[in-house]
Amino acid sequence: MTLEIQNVTKKFGEKYAVDNLSMRVEPGQVMGLIGQNGAGKTTTFRMILKFINSDSGSISWNGQPITQAIKKRIGFLPEERGLYQKMTVEDQIMYFAELHGMKRSDARVKLKDWFQRLEVVGKVTDKVQSLSKGNAQKVQFIATLIHEPDFLILDEPFTGLDPVNTELLRNEIKRTRDNGAVVIFSNHNMSDVELLSDNLTMLKNGETVLQGGVQEIRESYGRTRIFLDSPISDDELYSIDGVLSVTKNSAGRVLQISDESVGHDIFRRVSSSGYVPAFMQTPPSLDEIFRMEVAAVDNKEIVEEGAAK
Repeated sequence: MTLEIQNVTKKFGEKYAVDNLSMRVEPGQVMGLIGQNGAGKTTTFRMILKFINSDSGSISWNGQPITQAIKKRIGFLPEERGLYQKMTVEDQIMYFAELHGMKRSDARVKLKDWFQRLEVVGKVTDKVQSLSKGNAQKVQFIATLIHEPDFLILDEPFTGLDPVNTELLRNEIKRTRDNGAVVIFSNHNMSDVELLSDNLTMLKNGETVLQGGVQEIRESYGRTRIFLDSPISDDELYSIDGVLSVTKNSAGRVLQISDESVGHDIFRRVSSSGYVPAFMQTPPSLDEIFRMEVAAVDNKEIVEEGAAK
C-alpha cells in the first residue's frame, strides 16, 4: 500500500500554497514533511484527505484515488486538536473507533492497553476536560491509532510534550511503521524529524527545496562540522586555512569548515602533541541544513525582487 503524490498544485487566489509537489512513501517508511509556517504542509495533508481538492496533479493510495473506504484506514492527527471536552475519554475513543469500523468491545480492550503503554494519568471514565494538556494530547493520539491504521498522517504530534512523553509517542509511531504502515508527519523540531524519518521533503512557499533520504541529504552537504575536545587555542584553530567558525558548547567546541578536506589539517594539528579526548567530523545537522536552505531561499527572493524593480 503506497502513497503517491504526483505534480500536485494548489493555489488560493494568486498564491501558490503547494507548487508541483511529488513524493512517494512506501509501506514501513516515514516521510518527514518540514518547512516554516505557511510552507504548505497542512494544505498537503488536507489534499491527501480530500478536505480540499488540488488544482492539478494526482494523489493515490496503492494506485487508486483515495475513497471513503480508504480513509477509514487512515489515522489523522490534526495540528488543531479536536477532543470533545465534556465527554469521557472512553466515550470519545469509542466514537472515533466506530467511525473507522471498529467494534466497541475491541476498542475498549485496546484502550486499556494504550493507557498503559502511553502512561496516561487518569481513568478511561474521566472527562477530557479534567485531563492535563499532555494527557489530553495522548488521548488524541490514541484516537488516531486505535484502529491500527495502514496510513498515518501526523501534523505536529509532539507539540507541548516533554522529552519523556515525546519518546513514548515516537516509539508508538515506530511500532506502527514496523507493522507496515505508511507514515507522513510534520514537525518543527528537526531533531525529532531526524530521529524518526527515513526520507524528508522540505517545502518553502509551497515549493520543494529538499527531498531525499535524511542521511543522504546530510552527506550531500559534506562533512563540514567538527566536534573537538582539545586544549588547542581558538587563535590556533583560526590560523588553519578553511576554519570558518569556532563555537564553544558545554563539552568542547564546534568548528565549521569550508571543505571536509580541512578536517585532515585540523586533526594533524590537534593530535601533534598527543592524546585528543574527542574529534568527530560530521555533516551539518538537519537543523543547520534547514536554516541554511531557508536563508538561501530568502536571499534569492530578495535578489529577484531587487532585479524586478
